[in-house]
Amino acid sequence: AEQMLRMVLEEEDRYADVHDMLGVIAHSRGNFLVAERHFERALEINPAYTEAALNLAVTYNDRGKYEKAREVYGRIKVGPAGTTQGLDPFARGKIANMHADLGQAYQDAGLIREAIGEYEKAVALCPHFADLQTKLGALLREINDLPSARARYEAALQAKPNYVPARLQLGVILLASGDASGAEEHWKHVISLEPDNSQAKMYLRMLERTRMSKP
Repeated sequence: AEQMLRMVLEEEDRYADVHDMLGVIAHSRGNFLVAERHFERALEINPAYTEAALNLAVTYNDRGKYEKAREVYGRIKVGPAGTTQGLDPFARGKIANMHADLGQAYQDAGLIREAIGEYEKAVALCPHFADLQTKLGALLREINDLPSARARYEAALQAKPNYVPARLQLGVILLASGDASGAEEHWKHVISLEPDNSQAKMYLRMLERTRMSKP
């Protein structure tokens, strides 16, 4: 496919779709610089090409160009009156993951509240992404907002009932809130899903030792 696409460009360079497809191929190989050039060229040819804009924003994120990614994302017309209504699921997922990548960058820089803001945008777009809900829950727990963290873990399990990381962390929140039996229930559920889960086993042993030590 790449060879055929390049043959097309040799004849005529003004095909935005061809540049976008070549960018996708380069990105899949980890060649982000070449991908970036193709996506930028696609947008030069067709500034309203939403797919190429999303691909470019993702590539900028991959290269650590977070401000450029934000700028490109800001130019995307995602729906009526600048809302996300009507945005197709593929685009929603891409944008949600862009917010998550930026949130991780903020977290790595120690800017927890900014990270929370980006993850909130991510889950607003894709509330069914259990991993993003769980990550947001962990950040909220980090600032000691346990009720909000619990709500995020519960949202993750509503979207994906057997998502183990959310069940583990929900158990931790319940234990911290004084609900040891609720925590135990979730950790036992994890064991039923993953019998060798060392973290759940450790939590259950700790809970048992705590009970035995009480007079």
